[in-house]
Amino acid sequence: MNRIEKAAINNPARRALQRLYEVPTLLRLAGGPLPPGAKAAELGCGPGYGTRLILDRFKAAHVDAVDLDPYMITRAQRRLTAERHRVRLAVGDATDLRTAFGAADGAYDAVFDFAIIHHIPDWRAALAEAARVLRPGGTFVFEEVTAHALARPSYRILFDHPTEDRFTAEEFLAELPRHGLAVRGSLTRIQGDYLLGAATRTD
Repeated sequence: MNRIEKAAINNPARRALQRLYEVPTLLRLAGGPLPPGAKAAELGCGPGYGTRLILDRFKAAHVDAVDLDPYMITRAQRRLTAERHRVRLAVGDATDLRTAFGAADGAYDAVFDFAIIHHIPDWRAALAEAARVLRPGGTFVFEEVTAHALARPSYRILFDHPTEDRFTAEEFLAELPRHGLAVRGSLTRIQGDYLLGAATRTD
């Protein structure tokens, strides 16, 4: 993630969009808040704003959140100081939560992907890891940016994303059942660029 995108995700406008549109949409697609006592993981927590929304809006009791960037983890630690008894933050790889947190198979009731997996060169490994750490019946909540958006001139000029093996919405959705994830209800698609939804771990 380059400095322009870091600035974008730390922007009040981005936070307002996440709070006022994305999270309400994802809550609806996921069927509402998590059950009492739920434990969640967040892939690529950035400055911790999404982590806060998982706690406050999705009602997670505890969140383990990982990010590759130590600077982002430092920002998240500052943002979540008051919630440190409910949050673990680690510098680490979203494809390996075992190293970051010792996460066993089925460790979480929910896993959250707030537009992170498209940054990961081996995006299939990230989906596989999300499925691995979900308990049967657990929820994978996803908001993703597709190859259609990444091909736009504005994305190519401003941001730094993997150039190989980008996924379309259809390719992302087709990969889910290969890891025991079944889309729950409807999806929200925005101009072929963005995909929001929730899936259940079926086995």
